[in-house]
Amino acid sequence: MAVEPPQRLALLGGGFSTDDDGLLDDWVLSRARASRPKACFVPTASGDAPAYIEQFRTAFRSRPACEPSVLHLFRRELDDDALRSLLLAQDVVYVGGGNTANLLAVWRTHGVDRLLREAYDHGTLLCGISAGANCWAEGSHTDSFGPLTYLSDGLGLLPGSVCPHYDSEPGRRPSYRAAVAAGQLPSGWAVEDGAGVLFTAGVPTEAVTRAPGAGVYRVEPVGGGGVSERALPCRLLGASP
Repeated sequence: MAVEPPQRLALLGGGFSTDDDGLLDDWVLSRARASRPKACFVPTASGDAPAYIEQFRTAFRSRPACEPSVLHLFRRELDDDALRSLLLAQDVVYVGGGNTANLLAVWRTHGVDRLLREAYDHGTLLCGISAGANCWAEGSHTDSFGPLTYLSDGLGLLPGSVCPHYDSEPGRRPSYRAAVAAGQLPSGWAVEDGAGVLFTAGVPTEAVTRAPGAGVYRVEPVGGGGVSERALPCRLLGASP
């Protein structure tokens, strides 16, 4: 009887666009199903910003242990069959930051949301930073509409909600906590800059950090209109065994 591949995704609080050491990106690649993974960058949330794409290419071309590519949707050149073939061939789909609401709208227009679900079910590791972390959950904490608020129509591959930049952007922590306490967002995961967490079938199986003190938190409502916040144990990347 065939064994189904694990469904895995990772939330990143950093990577090639913010960090010089490459530790989080190397960690993601090391968790792919292939020893030389195909890694596709999806920069939709930034409007396929050329400078962002070049950052990815520069960072990942220097890694002999992967085969990088980029999916353009704002000047799409692939028909539906070629788009499906591209995404299902990937070992890693790496989604960049930007506007979460716009990202989801464009994906749904082109059917990318359905293809990513199919890739996820077939063992592709899905990951991303900021909007690229938000998109996988049922809901997320976002500034897509200007002020910080909640967005409740994510892809739902990860149960619950996500909040990126938990420690680095003013207002993030109290605003996300308030949204969870009020039931505007379900219980979820808050990721500080410098940390990352891997989920297998929706359950956290590994949490890491490139910066001592940066972490990942489980945030849940409690009686009386408050929230509980529990830190996951994080392994420091780059540390000697």
